[in-house]
Amino acid sequence: MKASLPSKAGWLGWLGVVLILLALAGLGYLLRDPAQVLASAKTASEAELGKMIGLFAVPIVALFAGIGLMLKSRGAADRQAEAAAAPEALVSQSSSAPVPAPVPKARRKSAMSLCNVLHLGADSREVWQFEAHRHFHLSRSQTVTATQPLPAGLVDKTWASLWQPKLNVAWLPADSVFLRVVHLPQTSFEETLAMVEFQLEKLSPIPVTQMVWSVHPLPQSAGGQQTLIVVFAERKAVEEFLGQLEGQGYLADRLELSVLDQLEATPVTEDGAYVYPGAWGGHNTALVAWWYGGVLQNLNFVTLPAAGDRAASLKEQLAQMVWAGELEGWLTAPPAWHLIAHEADAREWETPLRQSLDAPLTISAPLPPAQLAALTARRAALADPKTNLLPPEFATRYRQQFVDRLWGRGLLGIGAVYMVGIAIFFAALSVQSYRATAVEKQVKGLSQQYTNTVQLRDRYKVLKERQELKFAALDCWKAAAELMPESLGLDTFNLADGRRLTLNGTVPSGQVTDVYDFYDNLKRVVVSEQPLFDSEKGSPPTTRAAQGGATATWNFVLELKRAEVR
Repeated sequence: MKASLPSKAGWLGWLGVVLILLALAGLGYLLRDPAQVLASAKTASEAELGKMIGLFAVPIVALFAGIGLMLKSRGAADRQAEAAAAPEALVSQSSSAPVPAPVPKARRKSAMSLCNVLHLGADSREVWQFEAHRHFHLSRSQTVTATQPLPAGLVDKTWASLWQPKLNVAWLPADSVFLRVVHLPQTSFEETLAMVEFQLEKLSPIPVTQMVWSVHPLPQSAGGQQTLIVVFAERKAVEEFLGQLEGQGYLADRLELSVLDQLEATPVTEDGAYVYPGAWGGHNTALVAWWYGGVLQNLNFVTLPAAGDRAASLKEQLAQMVWAGELEGWLTAPPAWHLIAHEADAREWETPLRQSLDAPLTISAPLPPAQLAALTARRAALADPKTNLLPPEFATRYRQQFVDRLWGRGLLGIGAVYMVGIAIFFAALSVQSYRATAVEKQVKGLSQQYTNTVQLRDRYKVLKERQELKFAALDCWKAAAELMPESLGLDTFNLADGRRLTLNGTVPSGQVTDVYDFYDNLKRVVVSEQPLFDSEKGSPPTTRAAQGGATATWNFVLELKRAEVR
């Protein structure tokens, strides 16, 4: 079996990754020692500095080239996917219609953090954002005109969507949708789905190869039968609607019908017909829901003519629906009539309806758009992702675009941060070089002053020593004269180097201890509240007997204690 070669998009992507890794490795090598780079740039000449900038420019250019190749590979991958999807779409048209995945049987906690619901009006667009938790609180809403862009921060998906998933839901226009009510035996959803699929050609007004469909189960059931609303939409209309959303920057994850939530939210208090003007697109059309035995039996729509006998036209349309219900056997009693409409629609529909009916008409208000959007958000967030009117190829493409956008933004962000770091580095280098140059100039200007200061300090030191030595000999002579015992004889008194005092003399042999007392007393002499001699230095007394033994010679050394001149 022949191995398949990587596509052009794959080669471009791998080449981009290799360039990015090499660029990062090169920059890491060049900046392995920032202090050395800074010192080299500070002392480099203009030619050497240009060479350094050239070395840094090579990996930076390679980095951006790699990012560009990766983005180009993503675009090529999208084009290849679209080209591959085209023949598959042609094949799918010749096969049976796509089958939606099973609807979850029980409600579960939503995996989404945020849910957006978008409604496209004739001249405005309104988007609601809900916190997709238990109660689906409305956190933000915004209405923009048809010419204004949707708020990007509200509908775009970013890196935060990875840990806070966001679901984008759009209300599909009802004028491109068909609804059918089906009653089937209660069984597993797989079997129910198979039964619905088996009846698709019978139920759908659109060829099965040209439509998308889904199933919405209702909670009401009776007699072992489950009630389902089968939703049909023309594929071409859905694709055109998605193209319109893409042009406005809104990539929908799900397509829903608001009328389904309005049907579930309406309190059914009695058997009869419930009329919803405007639920089917224009204000001159209305959806009619027939409830009998606590179960939804049928869905029809009626049209209110703009001119002519409006009451007669309505009466004829409603009579045909009543006859059809009687023939099918579920309309067993005269229906009670309910009009669920906003004030403006109620004023337009109330009079023709009352004129065409022979029964009382109860008027009630529908849910406000925000509450209806909350119900849609809850239903969409808790539904299986595959039970969707959104064609699978669109969901796959949107997901790929989201991943590509994250890659692109991430790489651009890394490149931008790196460039900012490089700019900060060179800016710091320039600042330090400027400061170093300024310091060198300052040192050069202060060098002569420093030399003069050193000379003055040395002269001061000499003068200070002279001043200290001026009376040093006299202080020493005075201390020796006052403290020397009468038994001692002094032969020499020598003060050398202004510090070292040497005394020599004689003493009777029996009075040698007087020498030691004399030495200790001299060490304790204080002049001007400072010790005259250093007690840690000097040489202790030594004695030696003279010839005949009657006398002995002695000597010792003392060192003056003086503070260092600085």
